[in-house]
Amino acid sequence: MKTVFTTFILFFFGIAMFAQKETLKIGDRYADDQIYLSISYAQFYNQPTQISKSNFSYSLSTGFIKDFILNKQGNLSFAAGVGYGFDFFNHRLKVEEINNSTLFTSDDTISANLFNSQNLEFPLELRWRTSTAIKYSFWRVYTGVKFLYNLSNKYQFEDLNNTNFKYSNISNYSKFQYGLTLSAGYDEFNINVFYGLTPIFNNSQINGEDINTKILKFGLIFYIL
Repeated sequence: MKTVFTTFILFFFGIAMFAQKETLKIGDRYADDQIYLSISYAQFYNQPTQISKSNFSYSLSTGFIKDFILNKQGNLSFAAGVGYGFDFFNHRLKVEEINNSTLFTSDDTISANLFNSQNLEFPLELRWRTSTAIKYSFWRVYTGVKFLYNLSNKYQFEDLNNTNFKYSNISNYSKFQYGLTLSAGYDEFNINVFYGLTPIFNNSQINGEDINTKILKFGLIFYIL
């Protein structure tokens, strides 16, 4: 029932925004308030030297972003939003939570070594585009920073005895993260990049080496006016 209600609200809101656009004329002030949806290929970078590259991983996010016009032409704006993100990683770092302490090791014998997280997203963007009040297909370049607040995280792996281990909300995971963002393209087709600037673990080491693992994502983002 909650899903149906949410879908109805988004549909109604989209129709209302479109109807408002239809009443505009060239030269009118306007804003590109948008619902966004992104799908990205994701990787860990700055991994410890003894940890190999992650396997196929992905990220999904969606939310709403509010546009604030900065000039009369409407081609420059500032935007702020809120959204939800899901990250899934097939990685090589073994993570365990024992007695409220997080242990990191390298173990090539484990399989199905998976990690996922759910985050609240708070994007801030400086936007340039070639749109007008009545032109909906245009070039855009949006750049900025995205702040993340972790809602939940889970690590899971399987050992040689086919025993499955699961650890949720580990103590060393960084609740607050942020990174640089870039979206660019034409009309519906836009590339999207997130370059994480903060390590996903706090004060963590593996065999005396600091763990400064960060997240890199690149894929496509779609905007719904």
